[in-house]
Amino acid sequence: MLFVRHGRTPTTGATLPGRAAGLHLADAGREQAEAVAARLGDLQQIDAVYASPLERTRETAAPIAKARGLRVRSERGLLECDFGEWTGKSLKSLMKLPEWRTVQRYPSGFRFPGGESFVEMQARMTTTVARLVERHRGGVVVAVSHADPIKAVVADALGTHLDLFQRIVISPCSVTVVAYSEGGPTVLAVNHTTGSIAELKAS
Repeated sequence: MLFVRHGRTPTTGATLPGRAAGLHLADAGREQAEAVAARLGDLQQIDAVYASPLERTRETAAPIAKARGLRVRSERGLLECDFGEWTGKSLKSLMKLPEWRTVQRYPSGFRFPGGESFVEMQARMTTTVARLVERHRGGVVVAVSHADPIKAVVADALGTHLDLFQRIVISPCSVTVVAYSEGGPTVLAVNHTTGSIAELKAS
């Protein structure tokens, strides 16, 4: 399974947009989406392309799906974490809150005010991934999502506690590859941003 973070938006790195509607890719983000579609063009097989329902993920997924003659399937399980009352706030202001330290050091113990907890987000993502893997058993699936949800999936696949997931970096339009089998997940690449991924295989 290939996890792709959406491309850059006008607010990337400045605010916490969360699930707010109406945020589209910036010009740079559209270029990134086209570039990642070209990189994935090296793969012999892609069976399905899924994206969270938000505009920025669907716009990132569109060129990937178009290149394969597929449609982008909307999947709510791939949504960004529900940041509740923090949605739309500037990162600079959020970093001044005492709770920010908990978000970084003890995320498994934190729930966003009026929103989702990191534990709930990870459970939602892993459940969604398991369903998609079962639906496309033996196939190759692209899932376009958001930084924190992808980080949570990587932590789960590595058997790493959620409290360490902030050490994982997922850049805009990076590709993270996890092979799922009856023996468990194998992480083949994390935050892959350049070059071909066609040669990645489980050893």
